Amino acid sequence: MIAPATRRVAEANLPTRYGTFEMFVYDTADHKEHVALTIGAIDDGEPVLVRAHSECLTGDVFGSSRCDCGEQLADSLRLLQEEGRGVLLYLRQEGRGIGLANKISAYALQEQGLDTVQANLALGLPEDGRDYWMAAEMLLDLGVRRARLLTNNPAKVEGLERHGVEVVKRVPLRISPNPSNVGYLRTKREKMGHLFPMVATLEDALEGSA
Repeated sequence: MIAPATRRVAEANLPTRYGTFEMFVYDTADHKEHVALTIGAIDDGEPVLVRAHSECLTGDVFGSSRCDCGEQLADSLRLLQEEGRGVLLYLRQEGRGIGLANKISAYALQEQGLDTVQANLALGLPEDGRDYWMAAEMLLDLGVRRARLLTNNPAKVEGLERHGVEVVKRVPLRISPNPSNVGYLRTKREKMGHLFPMVATLEDALEGSA
């Protein structure tokens, strides 16, 4: 059952560099506008390839190399077009839910030697303040009840399932470590439980940064 506060308020075709999607804008109970990009028939009951992507202005728009967000967004859009069927949810949860100003303040603390988790906690903020109820409600509204989820973060699997979407498979996203984000990736793996494919490549990068 879709909560009354989750409303589909606009939709149109969206041609992109990756291909054409149908774009849906949702007004939800957190008073933010979240987006779903879809391709193909997704309401036939079969598991659908889904990416639940949290907004990252620095990575998605400016191409920051401090994180892997922009690469994951681009890879997800390409994979959805290759599949010819799927959904990308763009969730307005900047900085793992702490907001842009707090995220940049956390960056400043990271420049002083803290990792991403330590920086959030030093600011009195959660290491990850996201919830996925709006993602689940958007998927259910689109007719998606079973997902193959593009993610390296098991918390997203748990979050969708908690709110009524069955995740039948976790599909890993391949990452390419660089000198600016290798410590960030180490923290995500060691402190936040993220699971990375190409472990040998990541390990080589992590060892090189030690």
